Amino acid sequence: METFVLGVATEQEVKELLYMKAKYPEVNEALQQLENDMEKLARDLAVEPPSGTWYKIAQEINAVIPHQETAPQVFNRRDNYKQPEKETSKADQYIVVEGESSHMRLHKSWRWVFAAVFILGKIFLAFAIYFYLENKHTQEQIQELKTEIRLLKSK
Repeated sequence: METFVLGVATEQEVKELLYMKAKYPEVNEALQQLENDMEKLARDLAVEPPSGTWYKIAQEINAVIPHQETAPQVFNRRDNYKQPEKETSKADQYIVVEGESSHMRLHKSWRWVFAAVFILGKIFLAFAIYFYLENKHTQEQIQELKTEIRLLKSK
C-alpha cells in the first residue's frame, strides 16, 4: 500500500490494490489512513522556505517570460491551492528555457583542486615510468649476473 500511496507501484500492484479496495472496505480505510499519516508526516517534516522565496521565483519567471504585469501571489505551504481551470493550448503548457552558456560553473576553489589532482597525476606517472625503467634495468643486471655465475661454475 505504501508504494501505491507514493506512486511507485507497478501496474500489477495497482490493479491488485484497486481490486482489494473495491472488495474489502477495510483495505480502503487502511489506505485512507495511510494517506493521511503520510501527509501528516510530510507536513510535520517540511522545511519552511526562506521568506521571499516565492517573490524571487516570480521575478525569475518574469525575467524569462514576458506577460501582463501582475503582483506575485504569496502562498502559504499549508494552503490547498488549486489553479482555476481554464483552457490551455499546448504552447502555454511549456516554458522555453534558453541557456546562456553550455559550460558548467564551479566554485573557484575546485579549480585548484583539479589543478592539484592533475599535477599529482603527472608526478605519479613520472615516478611509475622511472621505477619501471629501474626495475627493467635491475632485471637485466640480475640476468647478466646469473649468466656470469653459470659460466664461473662451469669452469
